Amino acid sequence: MKKPATDFLLIDISNSFTKLAFASRSRIGRPSTIATPILTAERIARILHAHDAATVVASSVVPKKNREIKRAAGNRKVIWLTSQSRLNVRIDYPNPKTIGADRLANAVAVAKLNGTPAIVIDFGTAVTFDIVAPDNAYIGGVIAPGLEAMTNFLYDRTALLPRISLREPRSAIGKSTNQAMLAGAILGYRGLVREILQRITAEKSWKGKVRVVATGGYAKLIARKLPEVETVHENLTLEGLRLVGCMNSGLSALGEICGM
Repeated sequence: MKKPATDFLLIDISNSFTKLAFASRSRIGRPSTIATPILTAERIARILHAHDAATVVASSVVPKKNREIKRAAGNRKVIWLTSQSRLNVRIDYPNPKTIGADRLANAVAVAKLNGTPAIVIDFGTAVTFDIVAPDNAYIGGVIAPGLEAMTNFLYDRTALLPRISLREPRSAIGKSTNQAMLAGAILGYRGLVREILQRITAEKSWKGKVRVVATGGYAKLIARKLPEVETVHENLTLEGLRLVGCMNSGLSALGEICGM
């Protein structure tokens, strides 16, 4: 029996987790997640064996895992998202090669799906803020410690503070160690996000509305009480990879079919 096939296998390799999804030229399928430390060519090959794709489109911030993608892809075309890729945004940045591929994917997606000017907040191992100007120029951003990294640091570096599961605190005043840590983590993190957004928008006083889009693991938790965030898009990075696949595989001429 012939296995089903599609246009792309999208792979976003971050420090903690790797997200994968098959995609047509116009939409992505249901993503799956693998812990990046256990990502191997064999695991990816099994995924491709069940549902093939003509092209693999990948972004990676973990270079040592790139060879696993190459091995699993075999004879399939592999498109690596870099600053040299064909994009729908131009890069106004002193050293484009130092921009994380996931950050470029987010910029590509937000420019197409939400419009500009825009700020993308990606809640991953680190939290990143990426800014796309009204003329579709990626102009830079901010990198801060991720929420989980901050709470794990307290657990690792103290004798009595526990590891906590992150959720909305009951109040700003904790009545237990866990509740006190939750208040510090969640409310403090919202304060960090709000202050950075305020400073960015003060420096760039563009006319019209600035689109603020959140993505990543803790986006819903943090953004739910941040009115500054217009929308949460869980798969923004994968959408950016889909668009990059279209633009760099000769499919962009198909226009609406590629969602361009």
